[in-house]
Amino acid sequence: MALSKDQQAFYQKTLEWTRKEISDIDTQIEEELARVKEKLAELQNAKKAARQIYDGACARLGIENELDKAEASQEGGGAN
Repeated sequence: MALSKDQQAFYQKTLEWTRKEISDIDTQIEEELARVKEKLAELQNAKKAARQIYDGACARLGIENELDKAEASQEGGGAN
């Protein structure tokens, strides 16, 4: 069954509208990914800075660094 001109126009507009909607969503996804990557980088830098302070405090106190132990057990497959 052939489509009428009105039906063709409707489906053509639907195609155009949904194509634009998909493009807009893709843009939003890319923007969100960029924000997440930036936030992750900030958090990783903050963690590194805090870790340096923690490591230094352990060294100054002459105590075992529990974070080193925890990381070693995680890397070795141990549960914590």
